[in-house]
Amino acid sequence: MAAAMMGAPLATADTLDDLRARTPGQEIVYFVLPDRFANGDPANDRGGLKGGPLQTGYDPTSRAFYHGGDLKGLTARLDYIQGLGATAIWLAPIFRNKPVQGARGQESAGYHGYWVTDFTTVDPHFGTDKDFKALVDAAHARGMKVYMDIIANHTADVIQYRESPASAPPYRSKGDYPWSRKGGVTGAPINAGFAGDQDASAGNWAKLTDPAFAYTPFVPKGEEKVKIPAWLNDPIYYHNRGDTDWKGESAQYGDFVGLDDLATENPRVVDGFIAIYKGWIDRFGIDGYRIDTARHVDAAFWRAFIPAIRAHAARKGIPNFHVFGEVATGDYDPALLASWTRNAAFPAVLDFAFMRAAVDAASGKTGTDMLARLGDDDALYEGGKAAALQLPTFLGNHDAGRFAFFLRQARPGMGGDEALARAELGHAMLLTLRGVPTLYYGDEQGFAGTGNDQQARQDMFASKVAEYNADRLVGTAATTATDNFRTDHPLYRAIAALAKIRRDTPALSRGATVLRASSDKPGLFAVSRIDPDTGREVLVAFNTSSAPLSGKIAVDPASGGFTALAGPCPATPQAPGSIALSLPAFGYAVCAAHP
Repeated sequence: MAAAMMGAPLATADTLDDLRARTPGQEIVYFVLPDRFANGDPANDRGGLKGGPLQTGYDPTSRAFYHGGDLKGLTARLDYIQGLGATAIWLAPIFRNKPVQGARGQESAGYHGYWVTDFTTVDPHFGTDKDFKALVDAAHARGMKVYMDIIANHTADVIQYRESPASAPPYRSKGDYPWSRKGGVTGAPINAGFAGDQDASAGNWAKLTDPAFAYTPFVPKGEEKVKIPAWLNDPIYYHNRGDTDWKGESAQYGDFVGLDDLATENPRVVDGFIAIYKGWIDRFGIDGYRIDTARHVDAAFWRAFIPAIRAHAARKGIPNFHVFGEVATGDYDPALLASWTRNAAFPAVLDFAFMRAAVDAASGKTGTDMLARLGDDDALYEGGKAAALQLPTFLGNHDAGRFAFFLRQARPGMGGDEALARAELGHAMLLTLRGVPTLYYGDEQGFAGTGNDQQARQDMFASKVAEYNADRLVGTAATTATDNFRTDHPLYRAIAALAKIRRDTPALSRGATVLRASSDKPGLFAVSRIDPDTGREVLVAFNTSSAPLSGKIAVDPASGGFTALAGPCPATPQAPGSIALSLPAFGYAVCAAHP
């Protein structure tokens, strides 16, 4: 039974005031896919639909279909999440989805939440709007925030093309297929007077009356009204140019493997999505939005959307409404990430550059020089190094893959003890370095997986997926064939201890960073985090090598001694401005200075 229904306290005005006074940089986020976390109500497993997996989307034996996790199950496990040290929960999208889509023989389900048909209500596979309100209220009563994962780039795959009704056709560019011609540059004139998507005025977009400039879109019979709000059913609000190849122009204008790509340049689309996502704030009092596929939407859309949403939240008494975008990039370039904070008004973006640098350092694949460079690169973000404190940092996720999988990729011959030590080392980096630590559900139970996407979306409750159950977990002999909510797992305990240190130590959540030691080879990495109130340092040091090390580290000459918050810390400096530190293989230390 959900915690909210078991007598969990209601949020008081003081609780909400304290919660909403916290800045985004003070949070520790737990990211969860509701379908894969806990099943609180088996009655909704099929989402109220009749038939088999291809009709209901439910098949707990397949990694590509719904497994039965829901909002009641998540609410009932808030103790577990809070015990880990999380102060905010980020849910994968919970909107009503098209239950199944894909070519014949390649179907899969919308368990992940990214194939939306109704942007205004909870998908029945996850429960009801009432269940979501109960979750938010129960979280708030505990002083925990709730972030929703939202989409503005695309909807479910509903619109089809006459020229290729059975498959997703290739992208057709604006040069070869301009808005002003039907079916190519030699086609019949259409959309008279339309000046193209560079003119954002409503008057200009009113002249775009025919969506058949590249392909001829149509909505299949029976799906004419499947999308909500109703305006989303009109193909005029979509790009209709075929599938993206993820490069150049098509990254903004192309369909994602058939998903209907919205014309976010159209002011009707802008206003429509602002209204949709204001509505979720009004109805549920949620605390932030993670924005999916942000880099595949034009920057002007975000410059209108984000300020409107944050201002609306502030008017509703949520002054620190956290907005962060997914700017996924294969080369993990901080300059690209930072450009979206400057050009598109994002207060924060998911820090893929941190993920790459921390994973490579903790695995020993590289040295720590790229991790050290992040401090300099932080100046690129709008607002500089202070703004970088609210970048969500992470070690893996539902798309890229799990941290333990990356460790095994880098060191395929390592034993179980080394895998556990490196996993703890990486989480120590995550929870003590700058940014907003974002934990991926199941990592604290040693989940590893065998790749990205579906291979990284295991069940926390007893799984029926043979591939998941065959996986070797880190730090335990258990498998995913039984539920994995163990609070005695060594990674759970280590993360919980580190999270408490972070919450109790303002330097770790709000402090500037001073680089103390790094190398282009595995070994010592150290920084001082500076307490924003007292000016005192907290030295954080890591050994990424497989051998013990000892060395001298420069510190603030005013630091007269150190208290160990974690790991081995010297009580006194060897001389003003220098301490001697010894760390075991894969060890770390958190040392708080005092006069």
